[in-house]
Amino acid sequence: MKQQHAVQSVGVRRRSRDIDFNKGALHELIANPNNVHWGYFSAAIQPALTINSGETVVIEDVPRVDPEIVERSKVVPPGKITENHRAIYREVKDRGPGPHIMVGPVYVNSAEPWDVLEVRILDVRLAYSYGYNTQRPYQGTLPEVFPRFWQRIIPIDQEKRTAEVAKGVVVPLMPFFGTMGVAPPASLGRITTVLPGIHTGNIDNKDLGANTILYMPVHVRGALFSAGDGHASQGHGEVDQTAIETGLRGRFQFFVRKDLKLKWPRAETPTHWVVMGLHEELEQAMKMAVHETVDFIVDRFPDLTREEAYMIASVAVDYHVTQVVDGRKGIHGMIPKSIFVKT
Repeated sequence: MKQQHAVQSVGVRRRSRDIDFNKGALHELIANPNNVHWGYFSAAIQPALTINSGETVVIEDVPRVDPEIVERSKVVPPGKITENHRAIYREVKDRGPGPHIMVGPVYVNSAEPWDVLEVRILDVRLAYSYGYNTQRPYQGTLPEVFPRFWQRIIPIDQEKRTAEVAKGVVVPLMPFFGTMGVAPPASLGRITTVLPGIHTGNIDNKDLGANTILYMPVHVRGALFSAGDGHASQGHGEVDQTAIETGLRGRFQFFVRKDLKLKWPRAETPTHWVVMGLHEELEQAMKMAVHETVDFIVDRFPDLTREEAYMIASVAVDYHVTQVVDGRKGIHGMIPKSIFVKT
């Protein structure tokens, strides 16, 4: 893969004042057998939708649990199980090595390799009244302690935005898409949805819900963005391997950024810039996240030295264990915008 440069500038907060979040054409992709790809990312997938930079797309995925299992649980009335959820499990036979049902891809006109795709996550809503949590044999953080298969279908109160996960334990819901990504380089062929990477993918970052921005390096023409793996709630780490997995309805606005160059995905919230480290070893993921922090700070604030940026990473940046169960572990650093008093 051609070596990419460090990010030139992420001045999104300055640009955002000039952008109307509601402006631009609105498209919709509701998951069905014709617009999903199951368990893989690939540059060869035909687009489900083509849009222009600046346009908005509503994407709704489905819970990645067999509807028959949901029905047998007796937790959810059969009438609450949607027909498109049933149809996808019944009709989609081409399944890759991963478990995630991805909606898309969206082809964004003018996006070319080495550009950056800026995805504004304008809104994320609960789309289903049920979800689940699964513990698979010899997986998760404590495989030797929990060696058997275990699964719970969990009813979701969409109005209250809560879920009773165990008797007397009610969890507030903060929905986000666990897997959002672009196509990898064509030379990689099909890759599993399990591993996050340069294509972004299965980052499982609970901090990237509504009113946040994701920046992804583009590897193929059109970028080919897909979203799925809806989570109603998750703790940092996702230690038993799953969250409250469900289906979500998200509203995304896309911008092609030819003024940015990224090697790895980055993100932004209203209060923080977010850098990421992704590696099979957690210590190496941490090192990558710190490297990304230093690179971001000295580029965004050129009056600061690398030594000062390293100091800021230590005294002001919070590093979270994003997840430890996807094969390639994640650390993300939260760089507070408020400390930079001269921007």
